Amino acid sequence: MKPQTTREPLENQLPDGLIVDRAWLADRGFERPLVDYYLRSGALVPVARGAYRRPGPPLKWEHVVYSLQELGYSIHVGGRSALELQGFAHYLSMQGVQQIHLYGAAKLPGWVSKLDASYQLILNKAQLFDVSVAEAISTKPFGHWDWPLRYATPELALLELASEVKQNADFEMLDKLFESATSLRPRLLMKLLKACHNVKAKRLFLWFAERHGFAWFKRLEVDAVSLGSGKRVIVKGGALDKKYQITVPKQMTRESVDGFEQSFL
Repeated sequence: MKPQTTREPLENQLPDGLIVDRAWLADRGFERPLVDYYLRSGALVPVARGAYRRPGPPLKWEHVVYSLQELGYSIHVGGRSALELQGFAHYLSMQGVQQIHLYGAAKLPGWVSKLDASYQLILNKAQLFDVSVAEAISTKPFGHWDWPLRYATPELALLELASEVKQNADFEMLDKLFESATSLRPRLLMKLLKACHNVKAKRLFLWFAERHGFAWFKRLEVDAVSLGSGKRVIVKGGALDKKYQITVPKQMTRESVDGFEQSFL
């Protein structure tokens, strides 16, 4: 028997595609007996332990990300995924399981990793800022409801990727992505570079920007950006860039160019 209720019907409160948990349902008056009834009747279907949605079309990663936002997780699509959304990475190889990179939250609910899906959500936990730069997060509408998905602007996404560079392959990927970064906004970049406390990310970002010789780079006040002190070994056995004090892959330098020296740190 269906539990008696006078609350607004489930379909009026839970949009198609949105994933919720029992706490979300309880806050809206749907107690456990009623939730269990909905599950038995098929009005709700589980997507993983402790997470539910109404029956509907296949669950896309956008459904999951927006649901997390609505559940109170301060996240955005960032890094390479944000650049892909904005057409930066169309020429890069996209093989295997699609990975969606999220930034901002300290932790995601356990059900996210247990979804039966053709994509994988990856949380990047590196915190680049003590105070976020609001203009660096934009929104992109998704689906029938035009849900506003939060995602990093190209300026922020490239800085996020710079913080994650660890090996030659990372350098090569970021170098390819920078090729499309022809129209970044200097004013926003300065806000990000001043607010960012990750020295490695800032040095690498500026190195790539200068390497590609974009017009916007000339409008940056590099001297106003705190770049810390001392060398940063990013790739072992690379070449040390004297200006930014970072080691970079030898194949990305020319031996005859001033400003580089061999490093075997």
